[in-house]
Parts: sequence; C-alpha cells; structure tokens
Amino acid sequence: MTTSTTEEQQHEEPPHKRKFTFPSALTVLAVVTIAVWALAFLIPAGQYDRNESGAPVQGTYHRVDSGQSFVDRLNDLFLSPVNGLYGIQDEKSGQVGPDLAGELYGSAGVFLFVLAIGAFITVVFATGALDRGIGRLAHRLRDRGALLIAGVMVVFSVLGTVEGFAEETLGFYGLIVPLMLALGYDRMVAVGTIILGAGIGVLCSTVNPFATGVASSAADISLGDGIVLRFVMWVVLTAVTVAYVIRYARRVRRNPERSLTGFLPGDREHASEAAGEVPELTGLHKAVIIATALVFAFMIFSVVPWASALTGDADATPYGFELGWSFPQLAALFLCAAVLVGLVARMGEQKLSATIIQGAADFISPALVIVLARGVTVIMNNSKITDTVLHSIEGIVKGTSSSVFAIIVFLVNLPLAFLIPSTSGHATLAMPILAPLADFAGVSRAVVVTAWQSASGWMNLWVPTTAVTIGGVALAKVGYDKYLRFVWPLLAILFLLICGFVAAGAAMT
Repeated sequence: MTTSTTEEQQHEEPPHKRKFTFPSALTVLAVVTIAVWALAFLIPAGQYDRNESGAPVQGTYHRVDSGQSFVDRLNDLFLSPVNGLYGIQDEKSGQVGPDLAGELYGSAGVFLFVLAIGAFITVVFATGALDRGIGRLAHRLRDRGALLIAGVMVVFSVLGTVEGFAEETLGFYGLIVPLMLALGYDRMVAVGTIILGAGIGVLCSTVNPFATGVASSAADISLGDGIVLRFVMWVVLTAVTVAYVIRYARRVRRNPERSLTGFLPGDREHASEAAGEVPELTGLHKAVIIATALVFAFMIFSVVPWASALTGDADATPYGFELGWSFPQLAALFLCAAVLVGLVARMGEQKLSATIIQGAADFISPALVIVLARGVTVIMNNSKITDTVLHSIEGIVKGTSSSVFAIIVFLVNLPLAFLIPSTSGHATLAMPILAPLADFAGVSRAVVVTAWQSASGWMNLWVPTTAVTIGGVALAKVGYDKYLRFVWPLLAILFLLICGFVAAGAAMT
C-alpha cells in the first residue's frame, strides 16, 4: 500500500527541472577560445602588408604559411590566458609569447587599471557619501515629481558615462520605488528612472573605462579620441530618455488605470513612509563627493587630445598643457585617489587597506574577462588568421559609404553584445578586427569605438542576460514582459538616433 502511494506521488509530481541560466562571460569566452582554436585549423593563414604605423594596407592581402605545428597550436591554447595578460609580440615574426622580446601585446595595463578603479569606486561607496548624496537629492525634490525624475536620471547618467555606473544601481531600489509611489507614480517609473538613467549614460560612454577605455585600448587609440561626438550623443540621448520616462510618469499620475504594472497591495498606503527625513550630508560626505568629482574631472582632462578636439584636426600639434595619459598613468591615478578618499573619510589604515583589497577583488571578474578575450586574439594572431577574417569582412563593406559602414559596425555588434554581455570582453574581442576596417573605409577608429559601445549599451537596456535589467525588475516587483512593453518604443527611437549619430560621425571624418 505504501509502495503504491509512493509510486502515485512520483507519477503526479514530476521531478523539478533545472531552469536554464545563461553562462557567465568567463564561460562564454572559454568556449569561444576553444572554438577559435579549432577553427584556426580550417581558416587559411594570410596577411596584409603593413604601413609605418602598423596598420594593414588595403588590397595587399595574401596567403602565407602559419609555420605552426600541432604542438605549437596546443601550446598557444594552453598559454592563451597568460599571453592575454602579459604576452610579448616579437618584432620580426609577429608571434606572441610570454618569453619573447618586443612590445607588450597582452592587456596587463588595462587589467591593472580595472582593479585600480574597482578599488577607488569601492572606497567611495564605503564612505556612504554617494548613496546619501543621491538620497538627499531625491528628498529635496520629492514635491516636484518631474524634476525629481530628471535629477536622479541625470545623476545616474553622468555616473554611467564616466565610470560605467550600472550594477551599483541595484542598491537604490529600496529608496526610489517607495518615493515614486509616494508621488503618485507606479513601480515602472522607478524602474525607468534607475535602469534607463544609468543605462543611457553607459550607452553614451564618454570616458567610461570599462567600455570606451577598454575598446580604445584594443583599437590602439586614445581614450579621448571621439569624445566630442560621444558627448553630444550623451546630451541628446539622455534628454530624450528623461523626457520619455517623464511623459509616462505624468500619464500614470493623471490616470492610474493607464499604468502598465498596476499597484500592489499597500503601494498607496505605505508609500508615504518614503517622504521621511533623509540624514543630512556631513562635511565629510561633501568632501568625499567633491574629491570624487575632481578625480573624474582630472581623468577627463588628462586623456583628451585637446588640440584635436578644439581644432577638429586629428593631426594637430598637441598643446603644451596636454598630458596624453593612458592606462598606466590612470591606474596610478585611481590607486592614489582611493587612498586620498580613504584619508579624507578618516577610514583608518586597517579599514582602508581592507576596502582597497576588497574593491580590487570585486572587479577581478571583468579584469579576467579582458585577459581571456585578449587570449583569443593571441591565438588568432599566432595562427595568422586575423587578417584572413579581416579580409573576408572587408569584402562585405567594400564600396559602402563611410556612413553606411558605421551603421553596419553598429548592427554587427548587436548579436555579439547579446552573446558576450561583458562590455570589456566584447570590446577586447571585437576591436582588433573592427578597428582596421575603419582604416579601409577612411573612417576614424573612434567612430568604430562609438558604434561598438552604442550597440553594447543599447542591448544592455533590455536583454535578459544582464543582472542590471533582470535584477532591477525583480527588486521593483515588475514583470520583465511589462518592462519590455514599456521600453520598446524608446529602444526604437534610440536605435534611429544612434544610427544617425554614428553615420554623421563617420561622414565628418
């Protein structure tokens, strides 16, 4: 009898199936590494002739012998993460290895820079100054709904465009959701304010080290190249996104029945608690916020090629005050800035040291993603298939106008952004192939960087593989399907604007 009952229960309750979860960026890149290594046996080796600056010369592609045995290829696969970090490219053969003599090919500079800025950001957040500053802004504007939405979104957008502020937004739902409900809005307004506010800043990254910085390094250009175009994009697209969210918010406030999410039990009754007093900013908090702003302002000043930006001439002689800093100097800047902020906040030696170490540890994942992605390009370089892939893509874009070329770069990167949700990994993997294409098309490499980051940022506003989107709608208790319904008209508008900007940027170069 017992056996029969057990069998019936097993029949009625099928075993729970494990829900599919998209693999992490590290896993995706590990699979890509093996796949590229295997494809290198099938793709013929070839090379372009190079000019004095090392750029490929269009029309000079020719087949060559890779000169690699199976053991050599196996060794490249085994050492790909090592080569991705500190591989050295031999000047004569072009091969990359950890024990060769020549120029650094690996991403050691970017790797350390990511850890340094991770330490700095973690120290800033540990002071509580940024959280409380945003909280004070929201509290002061609580009686002016539209201004509150605009203020919070602009702050998030600024943080997104200068330092990739994204995952950090997950900590603000507990404040923004009840505050929006108290003002007569729904939960979708809070979601739009947070996700789209920070997301549009990342999409239009001006000096975001995790997007523009890594891509510029992989494209072998300065972080400041193309900053004028990206800044204009940031202003326009941020204004459009803010207006879109405010328009929906006003519609819901006038007619709550038009809300896409509706209202959960208790939304109206308990929302007034959000109007409570928020602690004032102390002198210490103000000092930390000012120090942080000055650090990012100095970073922008140090990397911008001011002569080129102000004259419009890419070959203009640099002004005497230009620093021309790159990743080694920026890594040192943020390490020093982390210590400076810690001293200003009076953390003490023990806590400051622990926070810096924790910050670097928290950012080891994106740093390793960059290393793995660079390791893939080493495999392609050593097997001499990079130019073959470049040649095949050259045939697709050959004969297109510069504007059409820029739009194609944007479109090509959309599916790549879905497969590789890590902006750093995506940039390191794609730029070595896309950047030389710009030379063939007579387009600035900075436009390719802008088109790439726009594709990555646009996809990350809605794809379910990003923790920012999925985590955000979960914290706000909003259905993902409802969020898609809310955001798709904006996505269409942004799509058209991005195509227009990258086309115009390409046409002007």
